[in-house]
Amino acid sequence: MDPYYADELVALYLGDCREVLPALGIQADCIVTDPPYGETSLKWDLWPDGWLQAAAGVTRSMWCFGSLRMYLGHHGEFAGARWKLGQDVIWEKNNGTGLHTDRFKRVHEQPTHWYLGKWRDVYRDVQRVAASPERMARNGEFVNRRGVGFHIGERGESQWRDDGTRMMTSVIRVNNLRGLALHPTEKPVPLLRPLIEYACPPGGLVIDPFAGSGSTLDAARCSGRQAIGIETDERYCELAARRLSQGILTAGGA
Repeated sequence: MDPYYADELVALYLGDCREVLPALGIQADCIVTDPPYGETSLKWDLWPDGWLQAAAGVTRSMWCFGSLRMYLGHHGEFAGARWKLGQDVIWEKNNGTGLHTDRFKRVHEQPTHWYLGKWRDVYRDVQRVAASPERMARNGEFVNRRGVGFHIGERGESQWRDDGTRMMTSVIRVNNLRGLALHPTEKPVPLLRPLIEYACPPGGLVIDPFAGSGSTLDAARCSGRQAIGIETDERYCELAARRLSQGILTAGGA
């Protein structure tokens, strides 16, 4: 198959991922994607039956954006393709869309990490951030930790070296791109990068079956990974190709 766009790190294909993925005959380190949830009457918001099975044919690690309603509605398809839930993350936006006046205003989305096979065989690089000064060790380089309480099981005391960082939390606060979006479901690059860097080794391959305007490809390339995107709408393929042809970017996209 001929790519719609390609450079030394990125390739973009125009087509249906359920057809393109098997035809490429490749294996990737992970998928990072935002499929249509099928929750609105918008023409483009149609859940693509069978895409989870196609995804399972090319990788065993996947970050998938979605809502709780979407995950519950399609749990049988995740299970049927043998995807197992590894963890969930909350993207907290600075602004959200209130479609209903009788509910809390929704300012979050829920990326979830899925895997195939055994957890110990899945690549994962725990992301760390700088610790706030008040949380740094005050009694020297080493810190003693007491055993954990009964609610998650007892364990003995341990000692660890404080390197000035802490594990990144499961709530990621990144501004959305309202007013600047190239795509209706735009995801910012600063949100995508830690997901990619957690699940894909440097120099590895990321696939986005619903590439939109190319933010996953942009984020992967910015972090030194290779990426393949697939998009059904040629309008967004053209936008993504223009965006990617500008070189390494740091802004967000869909």
